[in-house]
Amino acid sequence: MTESEESGAEVEPDAEPEPTPLLAPADGVPAVSFYPSDMVKAAELLASGTGPFAVDAERASGFRYSNRAYLIQIKRAGAGIVLIDPVNHGGDPLTVMAPLAEVLSTDEWVLHAADQDLPCLAELGMTPPRLYDTELGARLAGFERVNLAEMVRRLLGLGLVKGHGAADWSKRPLPADWLNYAALDVEVLLELRDAVAAVLAEQGKSDWAAQEFEYLRTAEPTVTRRDRWRRTSGIHKVRDPRALAAVRELWITRDRIAQRRDIAPGRILPDAAIVNAATADPDTVEKLTALPVFGGSRQRRSAQVWLDALARARTDPNPPSGSEPTTGPPPPARWSRRKPEAAERLEAARAGLAALSERVSVPTENLLTPDTVRRLCWDWQPVADVRAGVEEFLVQAGARPWQRELTVPVLTEALTAAPDASSD
Repeated sequence: MTESEESGAEVEPDAEPEPTPLLAPADGVPAVSFYPSDMVKAAELLASGTGPFAVDAERASGFRYSNRAYLIQIKRAGAGIVLIDPVNHGGDPLTVMAPLAEVLSTDEWVLHAADQDLPCLAELGMTPPRLYDTELGARLAGFERVNLAEMVRRLLGLGLVKGHGAADWSKRPLPADWLNYAALDVEVLLELRDAVAAVLAEQGKSDWAAQEFEYLRTAEPTVTRRDRWRRTSGIHKVRDPRALAAVRELWITRDRIAQRRDIAPGRILPDAAIVNAATADPDTVEKLTALPVFGGSRQRRSAQVWLDALARARTDPNPPSGSEPTTGPPPPARWSRRKPEAAERLEAARAGLAALSERVSVPTENLLTPDTVRRLCWDWQPVADVRAGVEEFLVQAGARPWQRELTVPVLTEALTAAPDASSD
């Protein structure tokens, strides 16, 4: 009998064992490949291995304007890890990266959260012939926490060293501990792929995952929102059209500077400063520099740039309205007043999809995107065959076969129960 049992203390249920710390790659951290000759050697090394490629990329979000890759990590069985610097090679990126791109085109890529890395890799001419996304697979398998460290801990019993994900990866030289962190991101990614695949197979979801991976691999880039300046943090405080014009001019001016200098816009001028200046509308250097942020030495040097932007806003013949014109349905909170039958359809559809999500252990947003559900419920017109109408709508919306198989019956029932479901 243990001491706690003798004392009558509550005994904890069997706890998960502590993960085994994974402090460094088994074969150490390789040297970074910088030059064209290094890329050729890295490609030859990867070509000597077999099977899928574990791939990851580090960007400098929050520090740089661009979303380019500043470090690429690749691992393959029998070849080990290569670390690639894709920016300091001194040549044309597509030409320098061509040997690697050619090798990578020969087998499946394994990434975690592939949608984050595929665009910056495509800029370098690297695209996968097949794809396996361990994060997306984990979502389909019903895991609540799907970050890489948690999945490695849960499925492999290993503890990853983390802590540099939000670092400025454009920094050179890259510190040794950063490179170690980066290498660990692909160290056991192939093993994680097999573990996730086993869970999906046990749940009968392998085909669902395959359809999602192929959709992600071949998806067209998302169209950039037209009025990106409207995403300025704190803009909801600005009501006057002239002040909105000032936000727009300051945002556009900042964006041009940030793009030219390849610096994150918020490091040029914070959103809060834009909103503050647009509201106060200073017309002299003295008034502008009296505002928070603008009084700093760096902003004082750029004071005339910001004053010119504010001046353009004052003479703008077409100041923007308070809301951006949209082609989609309005916010659901307004539906009950503007289109109550659509609000009832949406409520029924959401309830049905929530029950389906619980039953198949897949998040509702992975069953169908919320935007697709909203558009269906808002735009729905009575038809004789509700099921066929729903099927056609989802096909046009890009829903995959596994999604339609699960959701068409649920949505058909929801629309049939709601008003104006059919022409009968």
